[in-house]
Amino acid sequence: MKLRRLLFATAMSSVLAPAAFANPIASGFDTSSVPVCDDCYTGAVSLGFSANFFGTTYTDTYVSNNGYVTFNSGQGFYTPTGLSASYNGQPIIAPFYADVDTRGIGTTTYGTGTYAGFSAFGVTWNNVGYYGAHTDKTDTFQVILVDRSDTGAGNFDIYYNYGSIQWETGDASGGSDGLGGVSAAVGYATGTGAAGTYDELPGSLVPGSFIDGGPYALNVGTNDGVPGQYLFEVRNGIVTPPPSTSVPEPATLALLSAGVAGIGVFRKRGRRGAR
Repeated sequence: MKLRRLLFATAMSSVLAPAAFANPIASGFDTSSVPVCDDCYTGAVSLGFSANFFGTTYTDTYVSNNGYVTFNSGQGFYTPTGLSASYNGQPIIAPFYADVDTRGIGTTTYGTGTYAGFSAFGVTWNNVGYYGAHTDKTDTFQVILVDRSDTGAGNFDIYYNYGSIQWETGDASGGSDGLGGVSAAVGYATGTGAAGTYDELPGSLVPGSFIDGGPYALNVGTNDGVPGQYLFEVRNGIVTPPPSTSVPEPATLALLSAGVAGIGVFRKRGRRGAR
């Protein structure tokens, strides 16, 4: 209930006053980078701590150019079919699962550092374009995994931070000019399909939802009071709160609006690589 009141107040204030674009993207986490590419991913990269994600403890992750990190191995899937029971890839934490293409513009950097006073591993997709090599619209977003072993072995926090989000879809996912088609998904999944091991933000796969000015615009949405930031605590391997509780329900939005206003590479061949 407290979270719902906070979200309602945040949404109401954004309607009654000019939107505040604080841009919570953190500096640093840039000691390494994913090479300029399309659908590529890194080899195993050390987190610098242990993370218990739904009962399996990981010390390494794999950074995908396509807006997510995975465990066990890397992957280059570029068209999201949802972070749901049907997702069958590697365990994934996805701040913006879509078809990023840095061959035209943008960088994907990563590294260790500190965040919120704790050891952390972060990835920043900075002003990245979309497939194929488009530069007319760019997105900036970030995921930071924070060691919270002070609260228990393997515990960690997930932060999704967003700057401007101008595109949502690549050409190979049915998009046109970066919009429409099978649009971006935000959330997490283990790939097992087991109940409670996956979830996604409302607006996932819905064209127009996450871009700047959209009904679920990521650069102003929040679940912790910081515009453009979503925080999810992982305790004893379980993610709380689930992403589906982190933004106002569509009915609430409608009411507000009505009332006041080693590098691996995947090659694209048809829809191959889409998951």
